[in-house]
Order: sequence, then structure tokens, then C-alpha cells
Amino acid sequence: AGAMSEGRPLRLLGLHGYRQSERRFRQRTGALRKALRGRAELVAVSAPHTVPGSGEDDDGDDPPRGWWFSGPGTFEAGEVAAAPAGLEESLSAVAAALAEHGPFDGLLGFSQGAALAAMVCALRARGDPRFPVAFAILVAGFISRAPAHGHFYREPIALPTLHVVGDADAVIAAPLSRELAQHFVEPVVLTHPGGHFVPAAAPQKKAYLDFLDRFCPGQGQ
Repeated sequence: AGAMSEGRPLRLLGLHGYRQSERRFRQRTGALRKALRGRAELVAVSAPHTVPGSGEDDDGDDPPRGWWFSGPGTFEAGEVAAAPAGLEESLSAVAAALAEHGPFDGLLGFSQGAALAAMVCALRARGDPRFPVAFAILVAGFISRAPAHGHFYREPIALPTLHVVGDADAVIAAPLSRELAQHFVEPVVLTHPGGHFVPAAAPQKKAYLDFLDRFCPGQGQ
């Protein structure tokens, strides 16, 4: 059903990285949105938590945001956080965005947003009705090291995913993204030579479209 029967472009809910926002993410995904034009529409949502003490990149109207914290007001992907904070509010925010701005076909997450999208996939695969998505594209994703989040990865996540891995990513090293992919059933892994960004050059564009074709065959041919 959905986009397939209606002949409309797929709709993706975009989840930005830590210290970004809906607007910042939109600015940084122009090439991707152009690459997907006619095939998929990307609608981003801002995380519910503002990152405190952001200093020079603090724009009063558009403060940097995060999906959860590993320490008080801070986040490190590799931190084994004893008391992670803010995840439930973010899951609720994603559920609200899916309900209010939907229907959506899939998720596209970047960095911390990709880690969050993977958690949403796990809940979806378990039948959580708040998250009616069919697939996810996870760019520079990783596993949360917080023991409280371990339940998301206990069983293989049966939702189709495309994992985009940057060989030169100095923020989320490639092995971390590959490790996340291993927790999914039949993940598609796309490697690119670049760093910590959402790639949209010709080879990646083809991979995105090939993956999306599974959910919307023949669109825009």
C-alpha cells in the first residue's frame, strides 16, 4: 500500500545529528534531496532537547539539539552512559511527527539520528504501533553503549535498512556503523570514501534509489 499504490514519491522522516536541528539538517542535505527528487521527499524534525552551553554555534532562534544525553547535557557516542537521559521524550517526538506529518514510508537518520532511527526500527520490528515505517536509511549510525539501551539490540532487527558508512569518518568511525548493521536482518551496506556527512554523489545516489525501488518500484523511471 502507501506510496506504491498511490504513485506518489516516498516520504522519509529525517532525524538529524547531535548539535544539529531540523533547519541545519535541511541545509546540509540539499544534494541528497536533489538526488532523490521525484522519488522520495525528506521531511526533517527537530530533536526535543537543546544542547546547553553551545557557545559560538548557538543561534538564538535555532539552538543545536540532541536526541539523548550520555552525561549531564553532553553526548559522546562511545560513552558507556550509566544514566542516559532524554531518549523517551525523543521516541515520543518521533511518534508524534509520524502521526502529525504522515504518512511516512521510512526514516532517514544521520549520526545520533541514525542511532535513534535504529532504535525505532527495533521497536517497529517488535510491533510497536507508534512507528508505522517500512524501512530506514542509517547514515553514520552506531549502537548506544548505555546499558539501559541494550534491549534494542538483543534480537536481530527485522526491518529493511540501508547503512551508509564513511571510510574517513572521524566522528563515528566506520567499524561502529558496520557493527550497527550487523544487528539487522539482511542489511544493505553502502561504503563511501568521505567523512561525517550524508553523501549524495552519483554512486551513492544510485544506491539510495536502488534501495528505495524496493518500496516504490518503477517510480520516476
